[in-house]
Amino acid sequence: MELSTWNAPSTDPYGRVGRMIVERIYVPAALVPTPRTWPFSIPAVDDLVGEGIALIAPITFLVGENGSGKSTIVEALAEAWGVDVRGGHSGRKYASELPASVLGEAVRFDRGLEGSGMVKTKAKGFFLRSETALDVFERLGYGDRYTAVSHGESYLQAFNDWFSVKGLYLLDEPEAALSFTACLSLIAAMDRVVKSGGQVICATHSPLLAAMPGADILELTGAGMHRSQWAELELVEHWKQYLADPGRYLRHMLD
Repeated sequence: MELSTWNAPSTDPYGRVGRMIVERIYVPAALVPTPRTWPFSIPAVDDLVGEGIALIAPITFLVGENGSGKSTIVEALAEAWGVDVRGGHSGRKYASELPASVLGEAVRFDRGLEGSGMVKTKAKGFFLRSETALDVFERLGYGDRYTAVSHGESYLQAFNDWFSVKGLYLLDEPEAALSFTACLSLIAAMDRVVKSGGQVICATHSPLLAAMPGADILELTGAGMHRSQWAELELVEHWKQYLADPGRYLRHMLD
């Protein structure tokens, strides 16, 4: 199934068909090194080269094993949107002492109707990565408001505070610090973003998050990137089998 020509579902719970912030992400072939060194050697990243990938829903989940390219792609999208590589608000000049990645400098966006004016300092949104979230909270001047509570509670406060402005929200495994019920709260926060006219791209290992109604799911494998239904995801099948019979998995790991 060609990612660039796959049609959006006929039922769109958000009524956003044709009104996306970003409609396509791609890397011009002329910007790709020869031979294709990392990260272009990752099959899913290689799928960005040329026509790239059409985004057909206001919420897109990237799902796959470690090393499949999920975080690499989301981080590059954040850099290309103008966000510090460590995370934080967009809409400002890229000012990190850490340079943008090779992929971040090469990624391009086809903006939709809602994103046509979101360029340079007007490119609103946020990038949240689990590894650096607390550092970002402190750097943005929130101090004890986020650092005086648990890691998961600080995430929920950030979601409630920030997930309201229309913009592009890029999340890298946000479930890392969240309980089951907190993940449900994150789904509610993402729903608020989309209803306000925003868009979400989220890398995740969570079958709970990926089950969000109206979301498009891109599964990253050793063969590249392909669209999938939630029930057909490999991680969903593994979780179902594990919860039904944990010993089936554990006896192989603990022998």
